[in-house]
Amino acid sequence: MKALSLNSTKIESLLYVLIWALLFSVPYFSERVSGHPDWNNMAGHWIHIAGYLVIFLGNVCILVPRLLLQKKFHFYFLFISGLILLVIAVNVLLLPSLGSLTPGINFPPGAGTPYDMNSPIQKPLFMVFADNLIICILTVGAGTTIRLMSKWLSEEKLRKDAEKEQLKTNLALLRHQVSPHFFMNTLNNIHSLIEIDSEKAQDAVVRLSTLMRYLLYDSAQSTIELKKEIEFIHSFISLMQLRHSDEVEVNVVIPEQVPDTKIPPMLFISLLENAFKHGVSYPLKSYIYFELQISSAFLTCIIKNSKHKTAADSLGEYSGIGLDNIRESLKLLYVDNCRLNILDKKDEFEVNLRIPL
Repeated sequence: MKALSLNSTKIESLLYVLIWALLFSVPYFSERVSGHPDWNNMAGHWIHIAGYLVIFLGNVCILVPRLLLQKKFHFYFLFISGLILLVIAVNVLLLPSLGSLTPGINFPPGAGTPYDMNSPIQKPLFMVFADNLIICILTVGAGTTIRLMSKWLSEEKLRKDAEKEQLKTNLALLRHQVSPHFFMNTLNNIHSLIEIDSEKAQDAVVRLSTLMRYLLYDSAQSTIELKKEIEFIHSFISLMQLRHSDEVEVNVVIPEQVPDTKIPPMLFISLLENAFKHGVSYPLKSYIYFELQISSAFLTCIIKNSKHKTAADSLGEYSGIGLDNIRESLKLLYVDNCRLNILDKKDEFEVNLRIPL
Protein backbone atom coordinates (compact mmCIF):
# COMPACT_ATOMS: atom_id res chain seq x y z
CA MET A 1 0.00 0.00 0.00
CA LYS A 2 2.86 2.36 0.76
CA ALA A 3 4.35 1.65 -2.64
CA LEU A 4 1.07 2.56 -4.30
CA SER A 5 0.86 5.76 -2.29
CA LEU A 6 4.46 6.63 -3.19
CA ASN A 7 3.80 6.08 -6.89
CA SER A 8 0.70 8.26 -6.70
CA THR A 9 2.71 11.05 -5.07
CA LYS A 10 5.42 10.80 -7.71
CA ILE A 11 2.87 10.96 -10.51
CA GLU A 12 1.25 14.01 -8.93
CA SER A 13 4.62 15.75 -8.55
CA LEU A 14 5.57 14.89 -12.12
CA LEU A 15 2.29 16.36 -13.34
CA TYR A 16 3.03 19.61 -11.49
CA VAL A 17 6.51 19.80 -13.01
CA LEU A 18 5.21 19.20 -16.52
CA ILE A 19 2.45 21.81 -16.22
CA TRP A 20 4.73 24.54 -14.91
CA ALA A 21 7.57 23.64 -17.26
CA LEU A 22 5.09 24.13 -20.10
CA LEU A 23 3.93 27.49 -18.71
CA PHE A 24 7.47 28.75 -18.23
CA SER A 25 8.37 27.65 -21.78
CA VAL A 26 5.59 29.73 -23.36
CA PRO A 27 7.52 33.05 -23.19
CA TYR A 28 10.60 31.39 -24.69
CA PHE A 29 8.77 29.94 -27.67
CA SER A 30 6.81 33.16 -28.13
CA GLU A 31 10.08 35.08 -28.41
CA ARG A 32 11.53 32.46 -30.77
CA VAL A 33 8.55 32.91 -33.12
CA SER A 34 9.47 36.59 -33.53
CA GLY A 35 12.90 35.53 -34.74
CA HIS A 36 14.79 37.72 -32.28
CA PRO A 37 14.56 36.30 -28.73
CA ASP A 38 14.64 39.05 -26.12
CA TRP A 39 15.91 37.57 -22.86
CA ASN A 40 14.88 40.68 -20.96
CA ASN A 41 11.26 40.23 -22.03
CA MET A 42 11.40 36.52 -21.15
CA ALA A 43 12.81 37.36 -17.69
CA GLY A 44 9.92 39.75 -17.08
CA HIS A 45 7.36 37.10 -18.07
CA TRP A 46 9.07 34.46 -15.93
CA ILE A 47 9.05 36.69 -12.86
CA HIS A 48 5.37 37.37 -13.49
CA ILE A 49 4.57 33.64 -13.82
CA ALA A 50 6.62 32.91 -10.69
CA GLY A 51 4.03 34.82 -8.64
CA TYR A 52 1.33 32.39 -9.77
CA LEU A 53 3.67 29.48 -9.03
CA VAL A 54 3.94 30.74 -5.43
CA ILE A 55 0.14 30.60 -5.12
CA PHE A 56 0.02 27.13 -6.66
CA LEU A 57 2.69 25.62 -4.43
CA GLY A 58 1.43 27.34 -1.29
CA ASN A 59 -2.05 26.03 -1.99
CA VAL A 60 -1.30 22.39 -2.89
CA CYS A 61 1.59 21.87 -0.47
CA ILE A 62 0.37 23.72 2.63
CA LEU A 63 -3.17 25.08 2.56
CA VAL A 64 -5.00 22.13 0.99
CA PRO A 65 -3.46 19.31 3.12
CA ARG A 66 -3.32 21.27 6.39
CA LEU A 67 -6.54 23.26 6.17
CA LEU A 68 -8.92 22.17 3.42
CA LEU A 69 -8.51 18.40 3.91
CA GLN A 70 -8.70 18.92 7.67
CA LYS A 71 -12.10 20.62 7.11
CA LYS A 72 -10.84 23.97 8.41
CA PHE A 73 -12.69 25.75 5.63
CA HIS A 74 -12.79 29.22 7.18
CA PHE A 75 -9.04 29.29 7.73
CA TYR A 76 -8.43 27.91 4.25
CA PHE A 77 -10.46 30.60 2.48
CA LEU A 78 -8.92 33.26 4.71
CA PHE A 79 -5.33 32.23 3.96
CA ILE A 80 -5.85 31.54 0.26
CA SER A 81 -7.55 34.93 -0.17
CA GLY A 82 -4.65 36.62 1.60
CA LEU A 83 -2.13 34.79 -0.59
CA ILE A 84 -4.00 35.77 -3.76
CA LEU A 85 -4.16 39.44 -2.74
CA LEU A 86 -0.47 39.39 -1.85
CA VAL A 87 0.56 38.02 -5.25
CA ILE A 88 -1.74 40.46 -7.06
CA ALA A 89 -0.25 43.35 -5.09
CA VAL A 90 3.24 42.22 -6.07
CA ASN A 91 2.30 41.88 -9.76
CA VAL A 92 0.40 45.16 -9.96
CA LEU A 93 2.37 47.44 -7.63
CA LEU A 94 5.86 46.10 -6.92
CA LEU A 95 6.81 44.69 -10.33
CA PRO A 96 6.34 48.03 -12.14
CA SER A 97 8.57 49.66 -9.53
CA LEU A 98 11.12 46.86 -9.99
CA GLY A 99 10.94 47.40 -13.74
CA SER A 100 11.74 51.09 -13.36
CA LEU A 101 14.72 50.27 -11.13
CA THR A 102 15.98 47.51 -13.41
CA PRO A 103 15.47 48.80 -16.94
CA GLY A 104 17.05 45.67 -18.38
CA ILE A 105 13.96 43.60 -17.46
CA ASN A 106 10.78 44.23 -19.44
CA PHE A 107 7.60 43.08 -17.73
CA PRO A 108 4.50 42.08 -19.73
CA PRO A 109 2.72 45.21 -21.04
CA GLY A 110 -0.63 45.91 -19.48
CA ALA A 111 -0.05 43.42 -16.67
CA GLY A 112 3.15 44.13 -14.85
CA THR A 113 3.38 47.75 -15.94
CA PRO A 114 -0.10 49.20 -16.02
CA TYR A 115 1.12 52.72 -15.26
CA ASP A 116 3.83 52.92 -17.93
CA MET A 117 2.63 55.58 -20.37
CA ASN A 118 5.13 54.29 -22.96
CA SER A 119 3.71 50.76 -22.82
CA PRO A 120 2.20 49.74 -26.17
CA ILE A 121 -0.89 48.32 -24.41
CA GLN A 122 -2.55 50.32 -21.69
CA LYS A 123 -5.10 48.86 -19.26
CA PRO A 124 -6.98 50.54 -16.43
CA LEU A 125 -5.89 49.49 -12.97
CA PHE A 126 -9.11 47.62 -12.21
CA MET A 127 -8.74 45.56 -15.41
CA VAL A 128 -5.17 44.64 -14.49
CA PHE A 129 -6.42 43.63 -11.04
CA ALA A 130 -9.28 41.62 -12.59
CA ASP A 131 -6.91 39.83 -14.98
CA ASN A 132 -4.57 38.87 -12.18
CA LEU A 133 -7.48 37.81 -9.94
CA ILE A 134 -8.91 35.52 -12.64
CA ILE A 135 -5.54 33.90 -13.28
CA CYS A 136 -4.98 33.41 -9.53
CA ILE A 137 -8.41 31.83 -9.07
CA LEU A 138 -7.81 29.48 -12.01
CA THR A 139 -4.41 28.58 -10.59
CA VAL A 140 -5.89 27.79 -7.17
CA GLY A 141 -8.77 25.85 -8.72
CA ALA A 142 -6.48 23.75 -10.91
CA GLY A 143 -4.10 22.96 -8.04
CA THR A 144 -6.91 22.10 -5.64
CA THR A 145 -8.61 19.87 -8.21
CA ILE A 146 -5.43 17.92 -8.94
CA ARG A 147 -4.63 17.58 -5.22
CA LEU A 148 -8.13 16.37 -4.30
CA MET A 149 -8.23 13.98 -7.27
CA SER A 150 -4.87 12.54 -6.27
CA LYS A 151 -6.09 12.02 -2.70
CA TRP A 152 -9.32 10.43 -3.92
CA LEU A 153 -7.42 8.02 -6.19
CA SER A 154 -5.05 7.13 -3.36
CA GLU A 155 -7.95 6.45 -0.97
CA GLU A 156 -9.74 4.47 -3.68
CA LYS A 157 -6.69 2.23 -4.07
CA LEU A 158 -6.56 1.71 -0.31
CA ARG A 159 -10.27 0.92 -0.20
CA LYS A 160 -9.98 -1.61 -3.02
CA ASP A 161 -6.97 -3.21 -1.35
CA ALA A 162 -8.95 -3.51 1.87
CA GLU A 163 -11.88 -5.06 0.00
CA LYS A 164 -9.52 -7.45 -1.74
CA GLU A 165 -8.03 -8.55 1.58
CA GLN A 166 -11.53 -9.08 2.98
CA LEU A 167 -12.50 -11.13 -0.05
CA LYS A 168 -9.35 -13.22 0.36
CA THR A 169 -10.44 -13.91 3.93
CA ASN A 170 -13.87 -14.94 2.69
CA LEU A 171 -12.25 -17.17 0.09
CA ALA A 172 -10.13 -18.80 2.78
CA LEU A 173 -13.29 -19.42 4.81
CA LEU A 174 -14.93 -20.86 1.73
CA ARG A 175 -12.03 -23.29 1.23
CA HIS A 176 -12.23 -24.44 4.86
CA GLN A 177 -15.98 -24.66 5.01
CA VAL A 178 -16.13 -28.43 5.58
CA SER A 179 -17.80 -28.70 8.94
CA PRO A 180 -15.92 -30.30 11.88
CA HIS A 181 -19.12 -32.23 12.56
CA PHE A 182 -18.61 -33.92 9.20
CA PHE A 183 -15.33 -35.46 10.38
CA MET A 184 -16.78 -36.47 13.73
CA ASN A 185 -19.81 -38.16 12.16
CA THR A 186 -17.63 -39.83 9.52
CA LEU A 187 -15.33 -41.30 12.17
CA ASN A 188 -18.35 -42.58 14.11
CA ASN A 189 -19.73 -44.18 10.93
CA ILE A 190 -16.38 -45.80 10.16
CA HIS A 191 -16.24 -47.14 13.70
CA SER A 192 -19.66 -48.72 13.20
CA LEU A 193 -18.65 -50.18 9.84
CA ILE A 194 -15.57 -51.95 11.21
CA GLU A 195 -17.64 -54.82 12.64
CA ILE A 196 -20.32 -54.78 9.94
CA ASP A 197 -18.29 -54.41 6.73
CA SER A 198 -14.55 -54.18 7.29
CA GLU A 199 -13.79 -53.77 3.59
CA LYS A 200 -16.15 -50.83 3.30
CA ALA A 201 -14.70 -49.35 6.47
CA GLN A 202 -11.18 -49.60 5.02
CA ASP A 203 -12.33 -47.82 1.85
CA ALA A 204 -13.89 -45.09 3.98
CA VAL A 205 -10.62 -44.63 5.89
CA VAL A 206 -8.71 -44.29 2.60
CA ARG A 207 -11.18 -41.71 1.32
CA LEU A 208 -11.07 -39.82 4.59
CA SER A 209 -7.26 -39.72 4.48
CA THR A 210 -7.46 -38.49 0.88
CA LEU A 211 -9.85 -35.76 1.93
CA MET A 212 -7.70 -34.75 4.90
CA ARG A 213 -4.55 -34.61 2.79
CA TYR A 214 -6.36 -32.45 0.27
CA LEU A 215 -7.60 -30.06 2.96
CA LEU A 216 -4.22 -29.80 4.69
CA TYR A 217 -1.95 -29.43 1.67
CA ASP A 218 -3.61 -29.06 -1.72
CA SER A 219 -6.24 -26.50 -0.70
CA ALA A 220 -3.49 -24.11 0.42
CA GLN A 221 -2.45 -23.64 -3.22
CA SER A 222 -4.03 -21.02 -5.44
CA THR A 223 -4.91 -23.62 -8.08
CA ILE A 224 -5.15 -27.40 -8.17
CA GLU A 225 -5.46 -30.00 -10.94
CA LEU A 226 -9.05 -30.61 -11.93
CA LYS A 227 -8.49 -34.35 -11.58
CA LYS A 228 -7.52 -33.93 -7.92
CA GLU A 229 -10.57 -31.73 -7.32
CA ILE A 230 -12.79 -34.44 -8.81
CA GLU A 231 -11.10 -37.07 -6.67
CA PHE A 232 -11.80 -34.92 -3.61
CA ILE A 233 -15.45 -34.56 -4.65
CA HIS A 234 -15.82 -38.34 -5.03
CA SER A 235 -14.30 -38.90 -1.57
CA PHE A 236 -16.49 -36.24 -0.02
CA ILE A 237 -19.71 -37.59 -1.53
CA SER A 238 -18.94 -41.19 -0.60
CA LEU A 239 -18.23 -40.17 3.00
CA MET A 240 -21.38 -38.08 3.12
CA GLN A 241 -23.38 -41.12 2.00
CA LEU A 242 -22.21 -42.98 5.10
CA ARG A 243 -24.19 -40.50 7.19
CA HIS A 244 -27.46 -40.96 5.36
CA SER A 245 -29.83 -43.84 4.83
CA ASP A 246 -30.59 -45.54 1.55
CA GLU A 247 -33.59 -43.26 1.18
CA VAL A 248 -31.22 -40.58 -0.09
CA GLU A 249 -30.55 -40.99 -3.79
CA VAL A 250 -27.19 -39.59 -4.87
CA ASN A 251 -26.34 -39.21 -8.57
CA VAL A 252 -22.92 -38.05 -9.71
CA VAL A 253 -22.29 -37.29 -13.39
CA ILE A 254 -18.67 -36.52 -14.23
CA PRO A 255 -17.04 -37.07 -17.65
CA GLU A 256 -14.53 -39.90 -17.87
CA GLN A 257 -12.13 -37.77 -19.90
CA VAL A 258 -10.88 -34.91 -17.76
CA PRO A 259 -8.51 -32.33 -19.32
CA ASP A 260 -5.21 -31.42 -17.72
CA THR A 261 -6.28 -28.05 -16.39
CA LYS A 262 -6.24 -26.29 -13.05
CA ILE A 263 -8.96 -24.57 -11.05
CA PRO A 264 -9.11 -22.94 -7.60
CA PRO A 265 -9.38 -25.66 -4.91
CA MET A 266 -12.61 -26.42 -3.06
CA LEU A 267 -14.65 -24.35 -5.45
CA PHE A 268 -17.78 -26.52 -5.27
CA ILE A 269 -17.53 -28.00 -1.80
CA SER A 270 -19.61 -25.41 0.08
CA LEU A 271 -22.43 -25.67 -2.45
CA LEU A 272 -22.25 -29.46 -2.34
CA GLU A 273 -22.19 -29.63 1.45
CA ASN A 274 -25.18 -27.27 1.58
CA ALA A 275 -27.05 -29.59 -0.79
CA PHE A 276 -26.58 -32.48 1.65
CA LYS A 277 -27.34 -30.29 4.64
CA HIS A 278 -30.59 -28.80 3.35
CA GLY A 279 -31.71 -31.36 0.78
CA VAL A 280 -32.02 -34.42 2.99
CA SER A 281 -35.10 -35.25 5.04
CA TYR A 282 -35.10 -38.78 6.51
CA PRO A 283 -38.89 -39.30 6.62
CA LEU A 284 -39.19 -38.20 2.98
CA LYS A 285 -37.61 -39.30 -0.27
CA SER A 286 -34.57 -37.11 -0.87
CA TYR A 287 -32.01 -36.80 -3.61
CA ILE A 288 -28.73 -35.10 -4.41
CA TYR A 289 -27.60 -34.54 -7.99
CA PHE A 290 -24.08 -33.42 -8.91
CA GLU A 291 -22.87 -32.94 -12.48
CA LEU A 292 -19.78 -31.49 -14.13
CA GLN A 293 -19.90 -30.42 -17.76
CA ILE A 294 -16.46 -29.81 -19.25
CA SER A 295 -15.85 -28.00 -22.53
CA SER A 296 -12.76 -26.45 -24.06
CA ALA A 297 -13.54 -23.03 -22.59
CA PHE A 298 -15.81 -23.58 -19.59
CA LEU A 299 -16.48 -25.85 -16.64
CA THR A 300 -20.11 -26.00 -15.55
CA CYS A 301 -21.19 -27.42 -12.21
CA ILE A 302 -24.85 -28.31 -11.66
CA ILE A 303 -26.02 -29.21 -8.17
CA LYS A 304 -29.62 -30.11 -7.40
CA ASN A 305 -31.23 -31.22 -4.18
CA SER A 306 -34.73 -32.02 -3.04
CA LYS A 307 -36.47 -29.30 -1.10
CA HIS A 308 -38.71 -30.09 1.85
CA LYS A 309 -40.65 -27.97 4.27
CA THR A 310 -38.09 -28.70 6.92
CA ALA A 311 -35.31 -27.43 4.71
CA ALA A 312 -34.31 -23.79 4.58
CA ASP A 313 -36.75 -21.77 2.51
CA SER A 314 -34.65 -18.68 1.98
CA LEU A 315 -31.40 -18.13 0.12
CA GLY A 316 -29.92 -16.45 3.16
CA GLU A 317 -30.29 -19.64 5.21
CA TYR A 318 -29.17 -21.93 2.42
CA SER A 319 -25.44 -21.46 2.83
CA GLY A 320 -23.37 -21.67 5.97
CA ILE A 321 -21.32 -18.62 5.02
CA GLY A 322 -23.99 -17.17 2.78
CA LEU A 323 -24.40 -17.10 -0.97
CA ASP A 324 -23.32 -13.47 -0.97
CA ASN A 325 -19.88 -14.45 0.33
CA ILE A 326 -19.67 -17.19 -2.29
CA ARG A 327 -20.47 -14.66 -5.01
CA GLU A 328 -17.86 -12.25 -3.65
CA SER A 329 -15.26 -15.02 -3.55
CA LEU A 330 -16.05 -15.96 -7.14
CA LYS A 331 -15.75 -12.32 -8.11
CA LEU A 332 -12.33 -12.20 -6.49
CA LEU A 333 -11.23 -15.24 -8.49
CA TYR A 334 -12.85 -14.51 -11.84
CA VAL A 335 -14.05 -10.87 -11.72
CA ASP A 336 -16.98 -10.99 -14.19
CA ASN A 337 -15.92 -14.08 -16.12
CA CYS A 338 -18.00 -16.58 -14.14
CA ARG A 339 -21.73 -17.13 -13.79
CA LEU A 340 -23.65 -18.30 -10.74
CA ASN A 341 -27.38 -18.94 -11.14
CA ILE A 342 -29.66 -19.97 -8.27
CA LEU A 343 -33.01 -21.60 -9.07
CA ASP A 344 -35.23 -21.80 -6.00
CA LYS A 345 -38.12 -23.99 -7.13
CA LYS A 346 -41.05 -25.31 -5.16
CA ASP A 347 -39.67 -28.83 -4.60
CA GLU A 348 -36.09 -28.42 -5.77
CA PHE A 349 -33.10 -26.17 -5.23
CA GLU A 350 -30.65 -25.89 -8.10
CA VAL A 351 -27.27 -24.19 -8.41
CA ASN A 352 -25.54 -23.61 -11.75
CA LEU A 353 -21.95 -22.40 -11.64
CA ARG A 354 -19.92 -21.82 -14.81
CA ILE A 355 -16.25 -20.86 -14.68
CA PRO A 356 -13.69 -20.35 -17.46
CA LEU A 357 -10.90 -22.87 -18.02
